Amino acid sequence: MPRTDLTLLHPPTTLRFRELPIFHGPISDVVPSSSIFEIYPIGFLTISEYLHRHGISVRIVNIAMKMLKDRSFDPERFIMGFDSVAFGIDLHWLPHVDGSLDLAEIIKKHHPERPVILGGLTATYYYDEIMRDYPFVDFIVCGDSTEEPLRMLMDAIKSGGGYESIPNLVWRKDRNKIVNEMSYKPENLDYISFDYSHLLKMAIKYRDMTGYMPFKDWLSYPVTAVFQCRGCYHNCGSCAGSLYAFRRLCKRERPAFRSPELLAGDIRDISEFTGAPVMLIGDLLQAGHSYAERFLEIIKRYNIDNEIAIEFFNPPPESFIRKVADSINYYNVEISPESHDQKVREAFGKHYTNEQLEKSIETLLSEGCRRVDMFFMIGLPYQDYSSVMDTVGYCEELLKEYGQSILPMIAPLAPFIDPGSPIFENPERYGYRFFYRTLREHRQAMLMPSWKLALNYETEWMKRDDIVRATYDAASMLLDIKVKYGIIEKGRAEGLKGYIRKAVELIKKLDDSGETEGSIKTEIVRLNSIASICDKHELEWPVRGWRLNPSGIFRLITELFFGNHR
Repeated sequence: MPRTDLTLLHPPTTLRFRELPIFHGPISDVVPSSSIFEIYPIGFLTISEYLHRHGISVRIVNIAMKMLKDRSFDPERFIMGFDSVAFGIDLHWLPHVDGSLDLAEIIKKHHPERPVILGGLTATYYYDEIMRDYPFVDFIVCGDSTEEPLRMLMDAIKSGGGYESIPNLVWRKDRNKIVNEMSYKPENLDYISFDYSHLLKMAIKYRDMTGYMPFKDWLSYPVTAVFQCRGCYHNCGSCAGSLYAFRRLCKRERPAFRSPELLAGDIRDISEFTGAPVMLIGDLLQAGHSYAERFLEIIKRYNIDNEIAIEFFNPPPESFIRKVADSINYYNVEISPESHDQKVREAFGKHYTNEQLEKSIETLLSEGCRRVDMFFMIGLPYQDYSSVMDTVGYCEELLKEYGQSILPMIAPLAPFIDPGSPIFENPERYGYRFFYRTLREHRQAMLMPSWKLALNYETEWMKRDDIVRATYDAASMLLDIKVKYGIIEKGRAEGLKGYIRKAVELIKKLDDSGETEGSIKTEIVRLNSIASICDKHELEWPVRGWRLNPSGIFRLITELFFGNHR
């Protein structure tokens, strides 16, 4: 097989996760991935397709997934035997800091002449520290839309220079850091393609399904996501994707949206090869009612039977809910009120009342919404232990009123509040204190023996011990409520509550002794291997028809080997 131009590598949180005694706790309970965050960024898909379209070969290798699936897989041995014109590593979300930098150092050790490129929001935020302290990183492509700058960089690497004109690039010249202007900020997302068939074709081409899998159980539950925008009009306190953060990090004053025609087309294309659910990421109403209604007109014509999960940042109005119900055959809704307490919710950046929320829920359920997933968080401004428990009480009120059509979840803001977010940049204003600020400090935090010690913050209202206690007590109380209303079986809930009791005991042992060897290490490994504070299968929506459609897969294989590329 000829050498690839660019290999995109996705690391686990740390390459040493198998041997290091780190108790991960509930840090990934409300996302599909495991606690090593094996899901690679959706940008890998758009970069690979865009560069492929421009004649640059790209291979994706999910190192985290390979390590999860095969205990004998050695990432360093793999890198030693693998060559590429250049290597790209995502440092998008901060929990990957140790894995990303370790992987970069291994690449440079075995391929000293090959450029190592980092990208992502965390790499963008910490570009100065990375270029100063980590000489094995050659380039950082900054910003939220790196497809074209990366194409230009690959052309320059292959031709031997000319980096001065590449936008959004941080690089070195004669050991001096050069920061090019952050000038590439496309106004829309119509130039890229969210073409999941491209990933399947590349997996077949390179005979590497594991390297392309998004998360551990994807083949049994091949859920996908389509993205409406990059950026946001909202300012949630902990989010590096907020309007505040994007202005600072990406120099973007407003979100870049994908046209409603292309967005609907993305969902139609996915439905050709899988009957699994499709998540629509980004509130349709952010771009305005005319945009959202145009999308619904088109998706109605496609008559898609996949479950479509729609995200709302605020309770949607009744008139719009009725249009959704008229346009989508099977739909679910996700919304994150964060807290039952309006003061807490507003301090975090969300401005609506419980009455508005409940009115939308009533309309959604009366208009055929199959389930409303509601996410509450722990570690918010003005939120103390009793406030967390009152939020769980509010969840019971909702279940009593609406039954199993409501799925409440509660989890801590963990392990980190994002650098660049409003809270991270203005901690005193929000009542926060941070233990870690630099990239190096966060890297060390990821190696702490428990998730409590990895938390990069505490608040005026809850210390780290309080956040841990509230997390486990709230989870246990919510499990009892879910049993009462038939959402989860009693036996399963008792198993999860048994895990919670052992997790509390383990954290106390770690606090008391500081030891992580012997029986404590055995307990860490055992607890990491089983469920955490909730049943992640609760979050799954039905698969309608084939998980992976054989006729669709056959068509992809035919296109790959006999042409007819889209």
